[in-house]
Amino acid sequence: MASIRKIKKDIDYLISEVISDCCTFMALYPEKKQEEALALINETLDLRGALMTRVNHPEGKAKAHYHAIFNDLLKGVDDSFQKISALTK
Repeated sequence: MASIRKIKKDIDYLISEVISDCCTFMALYPEKKQEEALALINETLDLRGALMTRVNHPEGKAKAHYHAIFNDLLKGVDDSFQKISALTK
């Protein structure tokens, strides 16, 4: 990991992409599953809050801690994108 600042920027960028896709979905399909899209946005914002808390309060060895945060970020964002894809079907 390069720095804590870069990790925070990555978290913000990826979370904003998920939220942007949810908003695009809601704009393109106003009659489809609006409540589920809003729930996904809230779930994604909760993930952001949890990850930022973990970044700001490291435990144990720093390198392993931040590597685990980054892996959790990628897994969480991937899951969110899969849920958005499932909403369109």
